[in-house]
Amino acid sequence: GVRRHDGRQIPWDYDSDIGFLIDGDAITLSNWRTVIAKVVASLGPTFAMTDTHPADIATIMRTSAVIPVLVIDDVATARPLAEALVAGGLRVLEVTMRTPAAIEAIAEMKKVPGAIVGAGTVVSSEQFRQVMDAGSEFIVSPGLSQKLGEQIVESGVPFLPGVASAGDIMRGLDMGLTHFKFFPAETSGGLPALKALAAPFYQCSFCPTGGITEASAPTWLGFKPVLCVGGSWVTGGTMAEVEAKAARAAALRG
Repeated sequence: GVRRHDGRQIPWDYDSDIGFLIDGDAITLSNWRTVIAKVVASLGPTFAMTDTHPADIATIMRTSAVIPVLVIDDVATARPLAEALVAGGLRVLEVTMRTPAAIEAIAEMKKVPGAIVGAGTVVSSEQFRQVMDAGSEFIVSPGLSQKLGEQIVESGVPFLPGVASAGDIMRGLDMGLTHFKFFPAETSGGLPALKALAAPFYQCSFCPTGGITEASAPTWLGFKPVLCVGGSWVTGGTMAEVEAKAARAAALRG
């Protein structure tokens, strides 16, 4: 078995009538991701992610209170920036596909121990292929289209699509998704709008992004369906300043 962070062994077994069981839960085609995610969560915060990608998007969202949204113009800055952010306690890094340097930056940041590096602003099948080839551990998109959404879901990589309406969320639910990026957060009505959206979609969790600041982040994080926020305020200044801002952001989890 696998040993949990509290020392208990997680047993697995095989039953000829039921099939494989992990910690008493039967594994089926429809629930295997949920069962594996439950086991991963029980392993505690020091559990090492896999070499390909973490178990699911929920695990990633709960890793850090803030996901830095990174626009990399110069590849040479990618690794030092990642090192400063991780040293400050922000392990989950979203590299946006807004510059020609993004793909190379993902590969550079993945060299930093402890970093969980994903691609943001993924809006096409070609970009999805490129970022997966670069080793992206999760995917973030500003919206949710049927074609691209289904491709990403079928790949199994953790996926955080952008939503701003009830229709967006319902489209995601149809794809089996329950975790979303509320984007652009402030110009889409801010926290009151998210609270109104979250009410009928009680099963969903969110990462508000867009206009979030160090001052406003605690208010967003105080809303239970919000697992983390996305922000770019942690990225400016010297690497020492970035590390200090990352440490303050990481502490927002409380």
